[in-house]
Amino acid sequence: MRVASEDLLLIGKVIRPHGLNGLLRIHSYAVSPETFLNPGIILLKTEQTGLSEYKVISVNSHRNAYLMKLDGISSLDDAERFRGAELFIRKDTLRREGADEYFRFELIGVKVFLDSGRFLGTLREIIDTGSNDIYVVKEGDNEFLIPALHGVVLKIDLENKRMIIAGDIDGLLDIDEV
Repeated sequence: MRVASEDLLLIGKVIRPHGLNGLLRIHSYAVSPETFLNPGIILLKTEQTGLSEYKVISVNSHRNAYLMKLDGISSLDDAERFRGAELFIRKDTLRREGADEYFRFELIGVKVFLDSGRFLGTLREIIDTGSNDIYVVKEGDNEFLIPALHGVVLKIDLENKRMIIAGDIDGLLDIDEV
C-alpha cells in the first residue's frame, strides 16, 4: 500500500491482543473513539507487515484504553501480529464540527503574534487541561502559556501558519516583567 506519510495522522498504538476473538487493546492519542469510527478505515503499521488497511467494526472504552475490532482480524493469532503496531488514519477523512475547530497537528508550528503585531514565538505544544487547552508558545528562552479561549485567540490563519492573540489581557503575558 502506497500512502504518503504526510497524508497520515498517527492516532494510537496497539498495546496487545485482548481475548481470543481478534480484539486489539489500543492506546489512543485521540480524544474520542469517534476518531477511529468516523473514517471507517484505519491503517496499521508494523515493521514486519508495513502498512495495512482495515475496516473498523467497533471501538469501545475499556479501563484506560480502547478495545478495537477490525474486519479480517478474528483470532488471537491474527491480533498478535499487530502487537506494538502504530495506528493511522488519513488526514482527509477527519471531520470538523465547526468553523472554529482545528486539529492539533495543524496548530503545532504556527507563529504566534500579539494583535499589536509583536511576534511571541512558535506554538510548540498543546496541553489538555479538561476545560480548555493551553498553547505552549516558545521563542528562545521565553515560554508563554496561552489559554485556547475565544477572547484570547483572535484569529488562526492555517494557510499562512499564523495565530493572533489579544495582547491587552492583564497578567496573561507579563512580557516586560523581570
